[in-house]
Amino acid sequence: MRRSVGVVHGLVERIHPFDAVEAQHREAALRWLESTDDVFRRVKPATPDRHLVSYVVLADSASRSTLLVDHVNAGLWLPPGGHVEPDEHPGETARREAEEELGIDLALPERRAEQIPPSFVTVTRTVGQDHGHVDVSLWFLFDVRQDTPITPDRTEFREVRWWTPAEVRATPADRFDPHYQRFLAKTGF
Repeated sequence: MRRSVGVVHGLVERIHPFDAVEAQHREAALRWLESTDDVFRRVKPATPDRHLVSYVVLADSASRSTLLVDHVNAGLWLPPGGHVEPDEHPGETARREAEEELGIDLALPERRAEQIPPSFVTVTRTVGQDHGHVDVSLWFLFDVRQDTPITPDRTEFREVRWWTPAEVRATPADRFDPHYQRFLAKTGF
């Protein structure tokens, strides 16, 4: 197994599933990682047709809110994030994507991103303009104050806003990543 794929396998192995769905996704992700080293997107939008993604979930524990983006391609409210580059640590992807997409420096000491474990794992067929491929997503949770200045990438997002749990519950579930409400339940938000 390619070293970087082994690192991802170890991260997924250490995730404790919240429910039966996450347990299924965890097992599917582990089987996939054991079956191939071709897990990083090589060609946009979807080669290979199953590849790694890191979500960076920014949460303000004081206000109990999370930052979501209205993603242009997906047409859904999602956590920011993106594709894991070849041999990149998924924690580093989350840090990099926060900087590229939101202008937020998570101020992690060198190699600290590699020490942050993902909180959640999902296997999802994409929707929107890039539908037809499967994202194996590792969800990384970072505590960030709601008043942190952001500079969103307007080419990727129509809107960026903080959501409280009550606002998420009051909005039709099909407006979000299909696993977002389960992620909130798992993490206590």
